[in-house]
Amino acid sequence: MPYSINILHMFPDLLNLYGDKGNIECMRKRLQWRGIEAKLIKCTYDEPFLDFDKVDIIFLGGGSDREQKIVCSKLLEYRKQLKDYVEKGGVLVAVCGGYQLLGKYYALPDEKIEGLSILDIYTEHGSPRLIGNIVLQNEDISQSIVGFENHGGRTFIGSHTPLGKVVKGFGNTGQSGAEGVCYKNVVATYLHGPLLPKNPQLCDMILEKALTQKYPDFAGLEALDDTMENTANTYMQDIILKK
Repeated sequence: MPYSINILHMFPDLLNLYGDKGNIECMRKRLQWRGIEAKLIKCTYDEPFLDFDKVDIIFLGGGSDREQKIVCSKLLEYRKQLKDYVEKGGVLVAVCGGYQLLGKYYALPDEKIEGLSILDIYTEHGSPRLIGNIVLQNEDISQSIVGFENHGGRTFIGSHTPLGKVVKGFGNTGQSGAEGVCYKNVVATYLHGPLLPKNPQLCDMILEKALTQKYPDFAGLEALDDTMENTANTYMQDIILKK
């Protein structure tokens, strides 16, 4: 049976700071290398997208506070569709600014940006910015997750399950010891760089969620030769943990 996955990149014209195209290409390539068709759909500020039933993965990238303000009102128009999509088990990946916008709000020093309230989280601006390389441990994958964080926001996730436990770095608040959120088939995180090329197991976890959601009889992804990707991951871990 031929498999195919449709990836929706939301607002790549505005939320595009942190190597988001690299994350998209990583997902596409890891599907294509296995003979699985991967189609990319874009939803830009001026071109609305309505048919979420045809989407298997949604990617919401990062942007500055300015870009988040611009995209916020437009993104709120999709709140019901996005919430329904998530509650039905749709896969959504959100990075940095996209992560913050999934919550109730992002409180800046002079205003509050309303979020989508898809996650029961909120973000408050803090100082100094939390900047640097980071290593996480996630119980569902054996490979440590590595990335780079650069955020002024402190995100409080309440009872949500974090993406990972911080081994080295700051994470959601710089103090909680947790980073990101996993909720149903949502993966939300501050990690970028881009994130997925250096973390093949995390990428495959996301892809398997999408394939299993679309094809209930899907038996799992076949293994790839990840020698290069694993070497990059280990190299980054060594550099970060030795500092």
